[in-house]
Amino acid sequence: MLPFVDSLPARQLSLQSLLTAAQNVLISLSLMEINTERRSTQRIAVRIPVAIHSQDGSLQTSGHTRDLNAGGIFLYTQSKITAGSNLEMVLILPPELTQGDKRWVCCQASVVRVETSQNEGNFGVAAQITGMQLLPEITG
Repeated sequence: MLPFVDSLPARQLSLQSLLTAAQNVLISLSLMEINTERRSTQRIAVRIPVAIHSQDGSLQTSGHTRDLNAGGIFLYTQSKITAGSNLEMVLILPPELTQGDKRWVCCQASVVRVETSQNEGNFGVAAQITGMQLLPEITG
């Protein structure tokens, strides 16, 4: 027997009361799912210039980040990028993500969502980071 049914008096166990109790449980579960954060780490809101290249060589553009973490990035760009695209991006990670100094990195990422933006640029791009290499510091 279901736990919420055990708390009801026996004389009130009608089909209607069971349906009402079940609906309340489903509503509670759906609200919990809406508020559940899927990211494993919190995003850092930071505006950083990004050089963007598609891995197939069909796109070379630039943009800037809105926020990022070790697993994902959201950026704005003037160029249309399609969901499912595989990108390489070069940017400087802030100290909050490198545990110390700013670092140049090259990230490989897969685009999961593209939004039309009214303010920051033509397109907002959400991408999952699939790989990252630290680049050597260029002095000169």
